[in-house]
Order: sequence, then structure tokens, then C-alpha cells
Amino acid sequence: MLIGALLVAFLLSIFLTPFVGKLAFKLGATDKPNERKVHSKIMPRMGGLAIFLSFFITFLLFLPFLPLNDFGQQLPLLVGALVIILIGMADDIFELRAAPKFLGQVLAALIIVLWGGLEVEFINLPFFTDTLEFGVLSIPITILWIVSIINAINLIDGLDGLAGGVSTIALVTIATMALIKGDLFVALVALIVIGSTLGFLKYNFHPAKIFMGDTGALFLGYIIAVLSLLGFKNVTMISLIVPIIILGVPISDTFFAIIRRVVNKQPISAADKSHLHHCLINLGFTHKQTVLLIYALAACFGLAAIIFSFATMWGALILVTGLLLIIEIFVEKIGLVNSNYQPLLKMLNFKNKP
Repeated sequence: MLIGALLVAFLLSIFLTPFVGKLAFKLGATDKPNERKVHSKIMPRMGGLAIFLSFFITFLLFLPFLPLNDFGQQLPLLVGALVIILIGMADDIFELRAAPKFLGQVLAALIIVLWGGLEVEFINLPFFTDTLEFGVLSIPITILWIVSIINAINLIDGLDGLAGGVSTIALVTIATMALIKGDLFVALVALIVIGSTLGFLKYNFHPAKIFMGDTGALFLGYIIAVLSLLGFKNVTMISLIVPIIILGVPISDTFFAIIRRVVNKQPISAADKSHLHHCLINLGFTHKQTVLLIYALAACFGLAAIIFSFATMWGALILVTGLLLIIEIFVEKIGLVNSNYQPLLKMLNFKNKP
């Protein structure tokens, strides 16, 4: 059943994407070249609509195979996804301001949290017998997580196939861990989105014929955020770190983008051309090499998350510490914040090559 769902979604996406590309041109959902873009011609965006339609149709086809006790999450998940798709399409067509986009993301998060009952209410602290209760903060914390991941995926969508590939790798990790835990609902949804995204990547990998736009990036971020929480809410602090590791690439890129803007005394919301993929291209990697390198990084994070979930308490802490050190050194070496930000390398008496 699971492989069948993946294949159906994959074939649907391959079939639907060209039609969505034509629709994007008719609606004016196009991406024009500018100094921040890496493409040199007008491209159709809103390709994420093909991902969503493939997901939606396949999900409905395989709905009868899901356990009845998952019904309380199915409709809120779909309605929240529909809100995200509408916001993404509106932005791809009309280029919305930040405020309505943010409100749309919060609305989608509220639907799955309040209607679907998705809340991180407490965590069990390592080395302590007590639990940390979030109380009235549980809903804001859950919404913050969902909105943050939505925007993290959106920010990394800067090269052909980049966001789609990184999202697919994250979803493969989530599906693998769901299958290990016996969570059929999370595994099925993840595999359907994987199939839908892989079909779209046939047209989106470099050189791309269509972009996913905010329609796709926001939808993938929403699905990944929700699925990662469904499997790891109300658990130990160590387990709660698993989805953060799974999404290590987009979360790190977003985190250091904020640091970069603070260090450079720029507004947090300011756009720039210094994200992870920009830095790698500036180092001399080609477009395709940069995408494949970031895929490899995402796969390493996914593998680390699986290993982490089976590690002992001390093993998990050592793994996280090691990951943080590696990330920091990598960030300083490629100049993700700026060329002068090298606190750890300077402490270790290393010098970044010019």
C-alpha cells in the first residue's frame, strides 16, 4: 500500500506539472530575473500546486486504508494545507506583503493545533524525573514551530531543485522513523508527499522548467512541520531534538541568516544573497554541484537523526555536541555570516582561506 501510494503520487505529479506550468503563465505567476536570482529568463512558478494536487488526490484514494482513529487529524491537516496553498498561490501571483503571508501561515497552524489537537504540552527532561509542562504556552510554542519550519523551507528555496530535494530527504527520514514506530498515518502522508515532490523534481531539477514558488515551499514546510510533531510531541527532550536534526540544513541556514543580519546591522526580514547555496556558489561550486552537496548535507542530518533516536542519553548528547561543532566550523569556513565571523576557527588557531 505504501509503495503504491508513493508511485501513484509520483505519476500524478509528472502528469500534472506541465499543466500547472501553463496555468502559471496564464495567471501571471512568473519569476522574473533580478540581482538576487540565479536564473536569467522568465520562469513559471506556482509549481507547488502540482505537488499539492498530486498529494491531495492520492491521499483521498488511499484514505480507506487508514485506521479510523486517525480521522481526527486527517481533515484538519488537509484544511490547513489548503489554506497554505491559497496563500502561496496568492503570493506567487500577486507578490503579497510579509504580513498577510505570515497571518496565513499562523491560520494554517491554528487549524491543525486547535482543531487537530496537535500540541507539544510537555517534555521529560534528561537526568531529571520531573516533566517540563508548557501549560498555556503549549499552543504558541507549537504554532511557532510550524511557522518557523514553513519559513525555513521557504528561505532555502533559492536554486533549482534545492527545496524539493532537501524536503524529500527530510520526509524520507520522517517516513523511516514512522515505520519503525509503526505509525501508518505519518508514514503514508510522508510517502505521498515524497512521491509528489519527486515527480515535480523531474521538471524542477537544474536546469529547471518550472519553480515551485511559495505555493510549493510553504506547503512542504507545513507538511514537514506537522508530520515531525505528530511523531515526537510530548516526549523526552532528547526525542524532541530529532526533528530539529532532521531539518538541520534549513534550520541552520535560517538561524545563521538571522545572526548574519544582526552582525551586519540589517533588518531581520531583509533579503540578501548570502544564504548557504549562495556561499557555496561563491566558493566556485556549480549550480548542480551546490544542490547535490546540500542534498548530501541533508542526508547526513537525516542519518544522524535516525542514529540519534537509538542512542543512549550520553551518546545522544555527545552526538548533538559534535554536530553543533561541525556546523559552526562549516559556517565559519564558507562565510555564511560574513568573512570576519570566525570565533571558533580563531580560537582553534585556524585561518579561513581567501
